[in-house]
Amino acid sequence: MFSSGRSRAILALLVASFVFGATFVVVKSAVEQVPPLTFVAWRFLLGAAVLSLLALPKGKRIWWHGFMAGLALFAGYSFQTAGLTTTSASNSALITGLYVVITPFLAALFARRSPGWWSVIAAALAFAGIILITGADGISLGRGDLLSLACAVSFSAHIVVLARFARHHPVVPFTVAQLTVVALLAFPTAFLVEGPMVPPTSVWGALLITGLGASAGCFVLQIWAQTVVGATTAAVVLAAEPAFAVATAWVVLGERLTPAGWAGAGAIIIAIYLVVTKQTDQAWLEAEAVTPAH
Repeated sequence: MFSSGRSRAILALLVASFVFGATFVVVKSAVEQVPPLTFVAWRFLLGAAVLSLLALPKGKRIWWHGFMAGLALFAGYSFQTAGLTTTSASNSALITGLYVVITPFLAALFARRSPGWWSVIAAALAFAGIILITGADGISLGRGDLLSLACAVSFSAHIVVLARFARHHPVVPFTVAQLTVVALLAFPTAFLVEGPMVPPTSVWGALLITGLGASAGCFVLQIWAQTVVGATTAAVVLAAEPAFAVATAWVVLGERLTPAGWAGAGAIIIAIYLVVTKQTDQAWLEAEAVTPAH
């Protein structure tokens, strides 16, 4: 059906989406005690510091590519945080989920070709699943919604940047460069917006879980996986994150899925099945198409 290398990459993305989703309840609790941008700054600093013990980025090229990836990632977190101050959590989750739909078109734009039909179908189905899971009942395009839309574009751009540049560098050093850029951008922004703050001891457990597990571990998995599969495949598989988040909230917080939520989780699973079974050749072509000419 598809190569063992591609299977491992899909599995790595599923693990990353599980951890991203599972840490939702951790972050939700932490940001009640520390401002969001401050939490992001310390989280990414911790992840970068730990990974730098394994390998350091060397050369201008890896730092330039890491800067572009880190800038897109930082923009996504910043827009999402700012948007949540003036829009509902459901609207934010729904609009941010548009990155699943945006990615195949953005990847096709950079590759100068039309997106494949399976890419479009799987992305649309995954987005429909996100709508059902979040239970959003409408979008009012206010300031917060527009900021959330900017977040979706930023996360999509991050995936496309990884698909274009990650294959040119060792995984760990490239991840260090990306996380370092996010931290260096987040600290001065947090200082200006939220004021200087050292997280209290009660938050350091959440920082360790998200900094080591999500920021360091999961981005290593994502970056490696995107050296094997294309941006569209990564976006659709990572769309499993809301389903994992809901499942974690069910177990940890006692929340329950509605029938629509179960339907949404099923839609995302079907979308992943389609992208890994029907899009094999397309994904490899996409990965080759976004590699810059020498």
